[in-house]
Amino acid sequence: MRQIILETETTGLNARSGDRIIEIGCVELVNRRLTGNNLHFYVNPERDSDPGALAVHGLTTEFLSDKPKFAEIANELRDFVKDAELIIHNAPFDIGFLEAEFALLGLPSFKDHCGEVIDTLVRAKSMFPGKRNSLDALCDRFGISNAHRTLHGALLDSELLAEVYLAMTRGQESLVIDMIGEAAANEANGTKRVKLDTLDLVVLTATDDELAAHEALLDGLDKSIKGTSVWRTQPAADNASESADAQIA
Repeated sequence: MRQIILETETTGLNARSGDRIIEIGCVELVNRRLTGNNLHFYVNPERDSDPGALAVHGLTTEFLSDKPKFAEIANELRDFVKDAELIIHNAPFDIGFLEAEFALLGLPSFKDHCGEVIDTLVRAKSMFPGKRNSLDALCDRFGISNAHRTLHGALLDSELLAEVYLAMTRGQESLVIDMIGEAAANEANGTKRVKLDTLDLVVLTATDDELAAHEALLDGLDKSIKGTSVWRTQPAADNASESADAQIA
């Protein structure tokens, strides 16, 4: 699975009123592993940044004056993201600017070239409702150091977002993806690839002693709450398959 973490910096907040992209940073993940195959551009927007935006990114008109215009980097950007899944924090903002830039050049929609777009801001709001979910806040929440981030920068933000995304999605699903990635790497090194769908998973059933200990624990819970604990109110699995799934999990 190829994913691209993408971030932009812009001259302002509104692409429809003429604000332009001034920096693009892309970080590549393949099977949830950073590859080091990144893409980064500073872009000459042919206009000044709004004072508020300049205070955020610090990229002056003078600094950007000798950088390539968007038309000069559009093809390389398009080829880099081709068919990849994009991961963006507040995706409508970045996608809106990219669509505007492509439209100015008379090119097909930017989203025609990539796969699904994952918005980490939407995911974060779902995971942490009512809390701050900026990139800085998420770095703090997941213990990711961003001490070197004094100004916003597209490549640095992409690298931080990659770590945040991996932390947000770490779990059983990522374990399976990591196993797939490891199998692919082994195949590339000449090792025979294991087909995960052919594996027979061992199901370990509880012993009589373990079942008795479990019942004793539930009895203690019932006594402590002077009622019936939630573990006794959940319906038992309807079939052997569900039981196996529960034991594996």
